[in-house]
Amino acid sequence: MLKKSFALTAIVLTFAVSVLAQNPNRSTPAPTPTPAPTETAPATETDKPATRARRAPAATAATTTARANQAISPAARAVRGVFETLLDGIREADVEKVMSVYWNSPQLLIFNNNGTVTKSWEQVKANRASLYPNVKNVEVEVRDVRVQMNGRDTAIVTALWRQAQDYKGTPETSTGRMTLVFRLINNGWKVVHTHTSPEAPDPSRLPPSDKREPETPPAKPE
Repeated sequence: MLKKSFALTAIVLTFAVSVLAQNPNRSTPAPTPTPAPTETAPATETDKPATRARRAPAATAATTTARANQAISPAARAVRGVFETLLDGIREADVEKVMSVYWNSPQLLIFNNNGTVTKSWEQVKANRASLYPNVKNVEVEVRDVRVQMNGRDTAIVTALWRQAQDYKGTPETSTGRMTLVFRLINNGWKVVHTHTSPEAPDPSRLPPSDKREPETPPAKPE
């Protein structure tokens, strides 16, 4: 009986060895490794939620004015300064201050508010010298002043003006538009031409094509 058991065991071992010999490359599959838990990287600047940018505060009147002044060229500021000198001279009825602004030349040309023409610096000075002693309490206001540079040595100034004064003791007021042509002469800005026109010209001197028809008032409802 014991011999039969040993014989059976030997047969089983022999069979197992033969099977292994027939499959030399077969191996027991390795267990699938469990992936290690990944660590979450800290958020960078680009990973952070986007925040809404704050709007810049609206420009105030002061900043708007400052920006406008910065946009004016130095030459335009210089021209405006000479224009203000002219206005101050008229307010003060100062012949010398006024004439310092004009081009001292026979070619100076002035178109006056009353439609007349004055030629040469000498004639303009003579007219001012005869007029100013008779005027008092001169007030000059300007608005819508515009300085337009035309190249490096030429500028045009336009404005609306109003002047009130006492002429020989009688108050008078006039309003109109003016155009002044400036030129850079000997490193200084001078007025070489002015053209002044009244805001309300004499209707009797207007051509028919320039006359305005009176507006018809709307009919009143019955």
